[in-house]
Amino acid sequence: MTDAEKNSGTCPIDRGLTLIGDRWSMLVLRDIQRGFTRYDQIRTSLGIAPNILARRLATLTAAGLLEKRRYSQRPPRDEYGLTEKGRDFLPILAAIGAWGRKHNGDGALTRQIDVETGEAIRPVVIDANTGAPLGTRELRLEYPD
Repeated sequence: MTDAEKNSGTCPIDRGLTLIGDRWSMLVLRDIQRGFTRYDQIRTSLGIAPNILARRLATLTAAGLLEKRRYSQRPPRDEYGLTEKGRDFLPILAAIGAWGRKHNGDGALTRQIDVETGEAIRPVVIDANTGAPLGTRELRLEYPD
């Protein structure tokens, strides 16, 4: 098995990125989580070209991360919501945000606040088996047979 075959077929990172796609897709998911569920809201928030936004919404819906709901029959208008699969991606977005804050965080930045505590969240990705933060222990990659 070549390195390319190992990376494309069996790599869960590659498979995950295939579903998410790119920066715009992640920002669309972020905005929908923030409550911007309608096309015009997302477009205004992101300043994204209409054709790019339409493609990202269609791709994320087809991949099962978003669901489309009709909120107006005349004219026909839809809004988007996160599916379970989409909600499962939110911790990844939070981790990316924490990494960006740490390594590219000059200037004023938004923060995610826990509504119950009023505190800014501090996301950490851990191994559920050991409780150890990822990146603190050596790991090896095991390939399927």
